[in-house]
Amino acid sequence: MNASDPEEAPGGGEDPRLASLGDRLKAAHHSEAERTAPAGANAAFTGKGVSQGNRVLSALIGVPIGSFAVGLAIDWFFGTRPVAMLAMLFLGIISAFVQIWRISQERAE
Repeated sequence: MNASDPEEAPGGGEDPRLASLGDRLKAAHHSEAERTAPAGANAAFTGKGVSQGNRVLSALIGVPIGSFAVGLAIDWFFGTRPVAMLAMLFLGIISAFVQIWRISQERAE
């Protein structure tokens, strides 16, 4: 390399102007990314629609499993092995669908 090469300082190290330019470019890219970021990017999973979806999921999973467990307990207590369990499971499934229907009637602003 010769002495007039702009990428090397006269003492043989890296030119401090290039290091400073790199730092300023990183700061400019960071500030531009913050400026152009979507407004709701940090709150992506909030709102009434997401809340309704979580309620539907919990009703679809929790109600039949809970009623199944209650049916098993009734069967164990009274000794009527599959009768109460099946009855409670079907009632739980029907109850879950009714609850989902009610949630779907709400307005998801």
